[in-house]
Amino acid sequence: MRNPYAVLALAGASMFMAVVDFTIVNVSLPRMAIDLKLGEDALQWVIIGYGIPFGGFLLLAGRLSDIVGRRLALQAGLLLFVAASLTAGLSSTGGQLIGARIAQGIGAALITPSALGIVADAFKEGKERENALGIYGALAGTAASVGVLAGGFLTDGPGWSWIFYVNVPIGAVLLAATMLVLPENRIAQSGGGFNAVSALSVTGGLLAGLYALNRGVEHGWARGTTVGFAALAAILLVVFGLSESRARSALIPRALRTNIPVVQANLAAASGFGSFLAFVFLTSVVLQQLLGYSPTKTGVAWLLTTLTAFVFAGLTGAVLAQKVGTRLLLALASLLVAGASAWLIYLPADATFASRVMPALIAAGMAVGFFAPSVQIGALAGVEETNFGAASGLVETSRELGGAIVIASASTVLLGSHSGFLHGVHGGYGVIAAAAALGVLASAFRTKPRTQPVVEDQIAVAEPAS
Repeated sequence: MRNPYAVLALAGASMFMAVVDFTIVNVSLPRMAIDLKLGEDALQWVIIGYGIPFGGFLLLAGRLSDIVGRRLALQAGLLLFVAASLTAGLSSTGGQLIGARIAQGIGAALITPSALGIVADAFKEGKERENALGIYGALAGTAASVGVLAGGFLTDGPGWSWIFYVNVPIGAVLLAATMLVLPENRIAQSGGGFNAVSALSVTGGLLAGLYALNRGVEHGWARGTTVGFAALAAILLVVFGLSESRARSALIPRALRTNIPVVQANLAAASGFGSFLAFVFLTSVVLQQLLGYSPTKTGVAWLLTTLTAFVFAGLTGAVLAQKVGTRLLLALASLLVAGASAWLIYLPADATFASRVMPALIAAGMAVGFFAPSVQIGALAGVEETNFGAASGLVETSRELGGAIVIASASTVLLGSHSGFLHGVHGGYGVIAAAAALGVLASAFRTKPRTQPVVEDQIAVAEPAS
């Protein structure tokens, strides 16, 4: 058996690299616009070109990791991510950069569920796995704010191309390490597969839905393109639901759909953790446009959240998850996000960082410290090894889709305010607080621990007669 903590380090670093690339480009956009002569629509695609394929392919990628093997899925993701990062850094046109970002997003979708499944596979269920997921969750919870900080330093230093170049040596080392650290590629779902209709409909539905959310914020919710893609998303997701109800080998196995702790963790991930991602977005806007912070100074400010999250995530995985259970921690985390957002609803125009913003950043750090391990522990509670990839892809999809919906809602309020920027900020925080409150409700009902995982949705493989 390979050293499980070496496996944790490799999987955590792979996931961290993929998540950092969500935010690392944000502060570089003005420089990219000048160097590549990009218009506003093209700049938007530098961001959503990564986010849409990432969120859209997660569910399919998670299930694929069960079927083809998690090591192979991680290696494929790392290889694609490294190649796309090099292409992005060398880009001389907007089209080349956007194409590279789309490929990065697909690579990241392969990396994250397979990495989480590898961690779950390396540690026994119980205290060992919860400790490991605490460390893994701490990395996941701090990656977004580290991306803002790293993006500022690299852009102000060697230039925006280096936010992509830095992935090349790191990814290459991680790819080589998979050959030494990870066990031989083992197919968890032997003889398994999934329904092609389910795979195509849910991936297409998520891609169309995420694109509709972005179009709605930028161009209006009543525009034909927005309505058309939203309708397409709804139709494809209905097709997915019907297909899953009849499929012999479902993309989301029935064992996950009937596992109440897993359902609860996914609801909390969508509403509570999604609200945290929206809080990061809106507060970054406030720091730069209201307080006048530079990109680098904005990243430094987020270190408060990063450090707090890392400390509390380690405490959650090592102690609190076993002492009080994930349900209460998920509720507390959602409550902290709601409280941090409510604290900033009445942010004055002459607000100072120390008295108004800093307490909210610390509360948000505590929230993500409780969230990150608890969501992942709950998402894998009582899950059979053959479904680790599917469960990982499902919780990652819930988190990203929830974040996209809350960010779109808060952005709509922010941009649609007729009473000025500050009034729009207040409304945006109100939306985030309300969404976080749904996370509290999602964690409110009690569940009984599953003592015997249900093994379903597997295709029996007949053994040859002896």
